[in-house]
Amino acid sequence: MNTRDVKAFIAVVDTGSIVQAAAQLHLTQPGVTRRVQSLESLLGVELLDRQSKPLRPTAAGREIYQKGRQLLHAEADLLALARADAEPTGELRLGMPPFLAERALTAPVDQLRSRFPSLSLRIHAGWSPGLIEQVEQGQLDTSAVVLPEHMPPPAGMIAHTFDRQPVRVVAAPSLGLRGRVTLKDLAGLPWVLSQNGCGMRATLRRALEERGLPCEVGVEAFGADLQLSLVARGAGVGLVTPDLLAGSAHRHRLKVLTVSDFHLDVIAWLVHRALPPRLEAPVALLLEQLRLVMSQRPRSRRVG
Repeated sequence: MNTRDVKAFIAVVDTGSIVQAAAQLHLTQPGVTRRVQSLESLLGVELLDRQSKPLRPTAAGREIYQKGRQLLHAEADLLALARADAEPTGELRLGMPPFLAERALTAPVDQLRSRFPSLSLRIHAGWSPGLIEQVEQGQLDTSAVVLPEHMPPPAGMIAHTFDRQPVRVVAAPSLGLRGRVTLKDLAGLPWVLSQNGCGMRATLRRALEERGLPCEVGVEAFGADLQLSLVARGAGVGLVTPDLLAGSAHRHRLKVLTVSDFHLDVIAWLVHRALPPRLEAPVALLLEQLRLVMSQRPRSRRVG
């Protein structure tokens, strides 16, 4: 099997176009078409739905796409082993919770692109439990995850902490809540929370259930700023970390509550399994930059 044919097919799927794939690979359009056809002939299946715009893989093509990425990944690892001092190439598949990407990923990505220009970054967004599973299954090389303090990463996984923050409970002043409350005081109110899979939501639900209290989700919303906007308009009570609250345009319309029987810190980790040599330096740089970004926040917005 010619890996150049595999690269051409993957480029077509990634771009959705023969024209764009040709530009990406510095080939002619007929050259890309021949390589895809060569791979189809070798495998005996059609890989692209040529009637769709943009071009999409067939059912067989989706499976070959995933296997092809793994093949190219393995090829890059083999080349790196043969040339230990070579510049890292191939891909770095990085997972990141969306809200953390918004707050902390810009500078690390800039540094990775500057230091390792031949390394492609593929950033996948998702909730921390799902990202951990993808690292365990080899679908991601490394991932930043945010977990409640009582929930460390799985045993056997290499994990480095780069931040720790408390979780704050916030509400609109219009709800008339006192500054110091208990979970029972909040039990009759709806919550504005992330979707299932969010560790903060799971911990809150467990704390309420342990006290025999309901957890009524009034609004399930994606993204911290949207949640805070809804909370500020009186849609319910929310959970937020200090850095996200400090950076929100809605912070002046929110009241931070002290909940005497609910205390939770969340810890940010960079997790991975044993890395191929070509990714050791990039992942070390990523961890260094994440720690640097977090250390540069104003002290009043940091905990731990």
